[in-house]
This record gives sequence, structure tokens and C-alpha cells, in this order.
Amino acid sequence: MPLLKVGAKIPAFLLKDSMGKSFGSSDLKGRYSVIYFYPRDDTPGCTMEACEFRDLSKTFDKLDAEIFGVSSDSADSHKKFADKFSLGFRLIVDTPDKLGRAPFAMKLGVWQRKIMYGKPYMGVVRTTFLISPDGTVAARWDKVKPEGHAQEVAQTIAELKKGVKATKRAANKVAAQEKKSKAAK
Repeated sequence: MPLLKVGAKIPAFLLKDSMGKSFGSSDLKGRYSVIYFYPRDDTPGCTMEACEFRDLSKTFDKLDAEIFGVSSDSADSHKKFADKFSLGFRLIVDTPDKLGRAPFAMKLGVWQRKIMYGKPYMGVVRTTFLISPDGTVAARWDKVKPEGHAQEVAQTIAELKKGVKATKRAANKVAAQEKKSKAAK
């Protein structure tokens, strides 16, 4: 399945987090949501990425954005990983099917062919989706390099919010001008 494109609506889904709490598409409404897919808990690159998101959590809070990490690891593995590194955001379980495939990753197109030591296999390619308050994909990062990625995501949200504010200000200015011209008639 191809990667979910920028501008596309996130498809309906329902998963569980590391605490057994439901997590679905309805949880993404009304604010920016960062959904980052990573291959495995407690591996060097995945730990670096998670810790950078953790370290910028106050920045994401100020931007009114929520972070969700997703992998096919078990809830127990996620819980240990979150506890070990004091991760303050939800880790979502993409429970593998009978063939070992991660269904949510497949649905969004991040379950792809990979090569390790010359041998091909299927797995999660490190990908991040920024979901806008209306449930559409506002930005997407493919084949993410963990170092500095969280900062890049935060910067993108800040820029999008500035653009939204500028658009609203311009619309309000136009509306005020129209109101004045109607009142003058």
C-alpha cells in the first residue's frame, strides 16, 4: 500500500496503547498530532528519537500538539521502554497479524521492503505523520534520521500555526472591511 499522502484524511483505526487504553482516529481531532512509526523499542535509533521527543515535550505542549509513538512491540515492551527513558507520551501497539505484519503501519504505507546485511525483509520504515486538527495529514517525513527529527517536527508545527494565524487575521481584516463598507452605505 502506498504511503498516506499529505492532504489525505487519516483512515479510521482503533488500537491500544501500552496501558491498554484505546487509541483511535477520534483521538486526533482538534489539535496537531504527531504519529511517529519506529521499528523497535530500546534500540539505539529508536531510543534517540523517543528521547528527543521527550526532551521537547514542553515545546510540543506549547504548540498544543500531542505525540504518539507506534511500533509492533507488545504493550509490556512499550511500558518498559517508556519507564526506562521516562517517556511522557503514549506508545501505541500495532499488534502484528498472523503473518507478522503491522496492520496500522500497512494501512498508512509504512510497512515496506527493507534490506539488512543484504537480505530483504518486510518491516516498519521510520516515518512520521503530522496530523492537523481536522484529521488530515499536514506533513510527512519518510525514512527519518532520528537525530534532530523532533526539532524539525516542532518547527513545522510552529510554522503551520503561524500560517493559520496569518490567514485568520487576513480573513478577519477582510470581514471588518466588508462590514465597514456595508455600514457606510
